[in-house]
Amino acid sequence: MTEKIIAWDLGTGGNKASLYDAEGNCLADAFVDYPTMYSKGGWHEQRPADWWNAIVESTKKLLSQGKTDPKDIVCCGISGHSLGSVPMDAHGNLLRESTPIWSDTRAVKQARRFFTAYDERKWYELTGNGVDPAMYPAFKILWYKENEPEMFAKIDKIIGTKDYINYRLTGKILTDYSYASGSGCYDIRGWKFSDELLDAMGLKREMFPELTASTQVIGTILPDVAKELGLGDHVQVVSGGVDNSCMAMGAKAFKDGRVYNALGSSDWIAVTSKEPLIDYSARTYVFAHVAPDLFTSALCIKSGGTSFKWVRDQLAINVMEEAKREDKNVYALMDALAAQSPVGANKLIFNPSLGGGVPIDKSNHIRGAFIGLDLSHTQSDLIRASMEGISMVMRTYLDRLRELTPISDEMLLVGGGSKSAVWRQIYADIYNVRILKSTIDQQAAALGAAACAAYGVGMWKDFDRIDKVHVLESTTQPIPEHVQTYEALLPVFAKTMDVMSDLGDMLADI
Repeated sequence: MTEKIIAWDLGTGGNKASLYDAEGNCLADAFVDYPTMYSKGGWHEQRPADWWNAIVESTKKLLSQGKTDPKDIVCCGISGHSLGSVPMDAHGNLLRESTPIWSDTRAVKQARRFFTAYDERKWYELTGNGVDPAMYPAFKILWYKENEPEMFAKIDKIIGTKDYINYRLTGKILTDYSYASGSGCYDIRGWKFSDELLDAMGLKREMFPELTASTQVIGTILPDVAKELGLGDHVQVVSGGVDNSCMAMGAKAFKDGRVYNALGSSDWIAVTSKEPLIDYSARTYVFAHVAPDLFTSALCIKSGGTSFKWVRDQLAINVMEEAKREDKNVYALMDALAAQSPVGANKLIFNPSLGGGVPIDKSNHIRGAFIGLDLSHTQSDLIRASMEGISMVMRTYLDRLRELTPISDEMLLVGGGSKSAVWRQIYADIYNVRILKSTIDQQAAALGAAACAAYGVGMWKDFDRIDKVHVLESTTQPIPEHVQTYEALLPVFAKTMDVMSDLGDMLADI
């Protein structure tokens, strides 16, 4: 028998099921999407039932490709989008049809109220939770308590996105250290939920699942579930982890000091280390790694790829129509247009904060803008400026991380944006480092989940196999003349970030 692995990448937009062989090679994948509901300002909700349906349908689609006999699949692992807060009763029933996802910020008042009595800096330095506090599950739970008291009284457990899937697979409610570390009430250095924070918040420890390693086998797939998925009932279910940590694993950042850059809906730079990189002024956000005894610390922009998608949808409608008409990739056409604009996009600056600010910004009210527009600017300039603006904000984060820890002079890019040769050159020039592109781009999180499963069942003795799975496709060197131009533009870009923060505050007060 040739052993195979199923990995699920439960993302914000949908679930991707991937099939891996014992060597870590991806043989096939299948994707099924699901919606996000935005019923009120700050409310971003998804239905756990949709997650499960996407797991079932994507797995069936994957198996229908005929790349393996289902009997050869021996284990499965999952990466799940972070900061989930799914309320369950004592019988394992969902208490809400839809639940807040990571980007939901309804709990602003609850977070502010908590920090009138508990020092926010102390909270951050204990948890490493560096993004908007309202996004963390502990504060969403306090929102439940205040706004839905009848439902809150029925809660037995609050679990994460991937933990709900594991419950459906095995009937067991557990979480792993990586997912728990994004709860808002976890002691990042103590590898446990914080009794001090739970007491201060008025929450019971029993409300949160027991902890286990990301590589722990938590059970065997239930027979009726195996039948529903088209798998054998011998498949072992490994806990898996939060998407940030699974992606770090799949992006080769499973050893101390390794770094990578993810270019997706949100963009981030993350460093793996033996100690969490906690700095209150930078507000790095930290997760326990899925690799034992390590942490992944990052800085991000909420709306990197989503800002570029906005440019596509609003400012490149003609390009989308051309792509559809000629059956071409719309992003490849946008690349070609960006290449027609010179380095610096004819002095056009794009602030990509369309999704609002993060704690490192001067204000959470910061919003996006094109700055320096004049009648000579073209669509090519707009597209290139948007790519450069996203890269420039990430350069400011790279500089901040360099103040906290040594960073190598080369950067691996993963995620959908890494496929663009134009964008890789822009990153190389703005970062002034070598940019690496491997065969693993949008598969990093799935590969990390597969690695957890392979290690957990004893298929792998360590994670070094991941280095071999990555086959280098290209190395992009910075071009000195381009570097010089961007270095001159960076102070201008930094000024626009400050100005847009001030203007955002003024607009928020109107």
